[in-house]
Amino acid sequence: MQENPKKLIIIGDSSVYGWGDRDEGGWCERIRKNWMGFHHSPVVYPLGIRGDGLEKVAKRWENEWNSRGELRRQVPDGLLLSVGINDSARVGRPDGRPQLSSEAFRFGLLQLLKQIKSQTKVMMMGITPVDEAVMPFAGCLWYSNEAGSIYEAQIEETCLELDIPFLPLHQAMLSEPNWLSWIEPDGIHLNSDGHYWISQKVLNWPYLLKWAELDQLDTLTPSNA
Repeated sequence: MQENPKKLIIIGDSSVYGWGDRDEGGWCERIRKNWMGFHHSPVVYPLGIRGDGLEKVAKRWENEWNSRGELRRQVPDGLLLSVGINDSARVGRPDGRPQLSSEAFRFGLLQLLKQIKSQTKVMMMGITPVDEAVMPFAGCLWYSNEAGSIYEAQIEETCLELDIPFLPLHQAMLSEPNWLSWIEPDGIHLNSDGHYWISQKVLNWPYLLKWAELDQLDTLTPSNA
């Protein structure tokens, strides 16, 4: 009997949803389609909601798989978390209060990751940069790369504390010469090129490849045989 494939939940905000990628539907969809080229590769469930921050994800993460037939009465084999950019935004003006302070974010993330880790394998990603020149977003939210760097540092430190695999993104993307061209005119969402860049980072992440049991394969050129 063929062994059931692993299930990977990817949960987070509009980045997980795939907003901005008009070509392929987002980095999660790109990963799902890539992995479908391999036998026994994990089943990917992208569960992103636009605007979600840590508190909203914390309220829904466990119920997400209970409402899906393939996962009902089961625990998925892994969960990849991508959250934090919306928490970092300041309300009303550049020096306004953040939607969630970095200290509260760190405390809440610690509790959430402990809960998830007690049930399944958890992995986490960092935060992508923004185009500060077009702020504010939606006329009231001020995102900045300074804040993104601070919140990603909180993510990294929390993952180190709990021995959770972490994929940094913020500085890596800022180091790319064309990173600004990968962002939508709204200043925060990635376009198709940005989602492609994220997908390549994730598809080549050694820890995730090992978890998916694809580390011995060339995941960028799957076979359709």
